[in-house]
Amino acid sequence: MSTFGFASLMALYDTLTDVELTAFLRDGDHTAFNEIYERYWQTLYQTAYNLLKDNDGAHDVVQEIFVWLWTNRDRQLTDSLQPYLRAAVKYQIAKLVRHGKVKAAFYNRTVANYEPVASSDQNYEVRELQAIIAAFTQSLPDKAREIYRLSREELLTNKEIAIRLNISEKTVENQMTINLRKLRLALGKMSFWSILL
Repeated sequence: MSTFGFASLMALYDTLTDVELTAFLRDGDHTAFNEIYERYWQTLYQTAYNLLKDNDGAHDVVQEIFVWLWTNRDRQLTDSLQPYLRAAVKYQIAKLVRHGKVKAAFYNRTVANYEPVASSDQNYEVRELQAIIAAFTQSLPDKAREIYRLSREELLTNKEIAIRLNISEKTVENQMTINLRKLRLALGKMSFWSILL
């Protein structure tokens, strides 16, 4: 197909609704997928970046969402793609938090440096996430909170934490498993994650 033909085809897809695009996507239409990508990647990137404050991490999250979207295109998708995809971004970030793949910088921004921000949809979501993580850490018993802080803030290994607190490495491992399970439950209660959990 010539460049002109492709551009004309993309211009046609540009006029389609999300409902029409998802119908074409379900049939494996690459052009529909490209239109969805062009239509929403910047919004999704901005959502991810606002939460992570990490350019590479935000790009990775958005890439994961679009890979998932293509791989699962035959599923029944919502007719409102933007809110669905934004929720998917937040879910992907929660997965990173749950599995400990987000480092201290994210933890510090969301908990240690919690400050009220101006009201907007994205800022509200960040505040909601910050509040849940802050409440979660405050609800932990002293020793569990200290283990969690050393792991997530200071990025110490289980062995280093065990040495510092004069406890067994197995105790640290067990406590972090419990802490992360509790955090997963706390994040699961967040309104914008509930449709995907």
